[in-house]
Amino acid sequence: MQSTLSSILRTLQLTLAILWIYQGLVPKIIYQVNEEHLFWQYTGIQFLTVPTLITLSGMIEIVFGSLFLLVKKSILLHVINIVGLTILMIIVGIIYPQYFYHAFNPVVMNIAMITLSIIAIQILHSNKKMKDITYT
Repeated sequence: MQSTLSSILRTLQLTLAILWIYQGLVPKIIYQVNEEHLFWQYTGIQFLTVPTLITLSGMIEIVFGSLFLLVKKSILLHVINIVGLTILMIIVGIIYPQYFYHAFNPVVMNIAMITLSIIAIQILHSNKKMKDITYT
């Protein structure tokens, strides 16, 4: 049972890593899509240029995604993922409310990624309980 849960956890971690790395690389670094420009213009941050902010945010997402490959059993990483995605979804709702009724909208992606982290946390708790039972 524990090896099955570990296998599921690896799949969850890999999936989250791929999603975060893709989101950082493709729309932010490779293409710098228009929505990213509008988002950073909306923030009013002026100490860096918009393209620089987009690239930095893409790099942060790539690093964060890579953590899912490097840090195998961190509940904190998944909690940060859940909180971060929730905050991002709220921000998108404020800036781009029309995106919430489009196909492939941020709600679908964010809820799916949040759910993956919730399942990962449940597996990590389950593995911890199994170890406690085994050694007591």
